[in-house]
Amino acid sequence: MSNSAISIPPASPEATIAHIEAKLALEADCWDVHEALRQGAANLVVLDCRSPSLYADGHVPGAISLPHGKITATRVEAFPAETIFITYCNGPHCNGADRGALRLARLGRPVKIMAGGVEGWRDEGFLLARGEARSSVAEVEGTQAA
Repeated sequence: MSNSAISIPPASPEATIAHIEAKLALEADCWDVHEALRQGAANLVVLDCRSPSLYADGHVPGAISLPHGKITATRVEAFPAETIFITYCNGPHCNGADRGALRLARLGRPVKIMAGGVEGWRDEGFLLARGEARSSVAEVEGTQAA
């Protein structure tokens, strides 16, 4: 009897290890991002890649609003080269975090995507902050020095 769950055999353990290690290098889960922010990770910047209005309606506390289409070398040059960016958007149905991560990677910046986005953040029971986006890179630079 055929079983659709295993009609295509599983990958070898070696292929599974390689795949999952690569996936973990590309993604961070909401819990880990929350803990990193709580601990004050100095080399971490969380970017909300959605629109400023969605950011204002609710965002990860401490995140910077930078819609994926506005990520440029000029906008990220204020951050040290060793800064690790974590991008997020609404959730699994949205690719804004992917687009933001792609732009950052093309700029030579280390980046991970927060798996689950805002939906995942709320599913973990974490609260969202509300309020307008910071309006300039100078304001962002000020928070980096703080």
